[in-house]
Amino acid sequence: MPVSRRRHAVRLLLVLALALSALVLARAGREPSSAPALAGDDPPLRENSPQADPLLLPTAPGLPRTADGRHHPLVPAEPVATAALLAWVEEALRDPGTPDQQLPRLGHQQQVIYRVLSRDEPRSRRVLALLPDRWRPVAERHLAARREFLAMHRRSRPPERLPAWRIRAPEPPEQLLAHYRKAEAATGIAWEVLAAVNLVETAMGRIDGVSVANAQGPMQFLPTTWAEAGIGRGDIRDPHDAIQAAARYLVRRGGLEDIRRGLWGYNNSDRYGRAVLHYAALMEEDERAFTGLYHWEVHFASARGDLWLPVGTVHRAPVTVEAFLQRQPAGAPPELYAAFPVSAADAEGSDQSR
Repeated sequence: MPVSRRRHAVRLLLVLALALSALVLARAGREPSSAPALAGDDPPLRENSPQADPLLLPTAPGLPRTADGRHHPLVPAEPVATAALLAWVEEALRDPGTPDQQLPRLGHQQQVIYRVLSRDEPRSRRVLALLPDRWRPVAERHLAARREFLAMHRRSRPPERLPAWRIRAPEPPEQLLAHYRKAEAATGIAWEVLAAVNLVETAMGRIDGVSVANAQGPMQFLPTTWAEAGIGRGDIRDPHDAIQAAARYLVRRGGLEDIRRGLWGYNNSDRYGRAVLHYAALMEEDERAFTGLYHWEVHFASARGDLWLPVGTVHRAPVTVEAFLQRQPAGAPPELYAAFPVSAADAEGSDQSR
């Protein structure tokens, strides 16, 4: 089936699923919750471009928004609507006809769906069963990767404070791809592995800050490791230099013989290595998977929930969750400001893309 017809079919499925979701809510006697007017109650906006397909992303009036009109992505409660939405998003992210200005919202929606489902295994099983065959193994990889990271921190107490980070826009995707491919050509380390490490370490370079272990830059190098002969060259915070150094470091740690051994050297955890390789496999199986991952945002698993740190967030010192939410209410997860029923009418309007 041609891409345009397939995408139209998925779109129709999504509209029907969301309509069914609204009908179920209506029969249950549920009314839309009123949201706190933290950032105004403007109605959902539509994409301005006449050529652009309106984004079928769940929304609701009254959600707190960032300066560019975006809100924390919502995930429908009903598995049939979630599965239809996820299939639509996966299709749109891989469709070369999708306007570039829609990709940030699509990628963020994809990310949040997987973050929500990864914490709820019964719900995720129902959604997986409803997905088309094409997307079920993709979703299974995403969920497996996310659950490895959840397991790594299962015994840790969720933090009450956010770190001193500055969240900035990453380099354009074509530049990052050029850096990964150059490093692969020079070392033999697959570009997909380097992209996956870049993703899990700093969300493709969005996080500009120093870890508790003093790791720095987009590939999170310790200054002592960077200073080792043959590893660090140039600027530890420069994406090009850091990606090349990461490839050289993985080679030194045995990554050419066994990439799992190399990743253990990067982070002493088998779970870390498995998660990275799940994301790498997604890109190996379909290079277009990089588009969605590139547009993932910075999320922070705090004691108050899964917080979104939009580009432009600046913390010069650690800050409490409460202080962050006062400054950036759009960063709050939906459960903190209401459980919004998602209707078909809500879903057909899209926020204005940046």
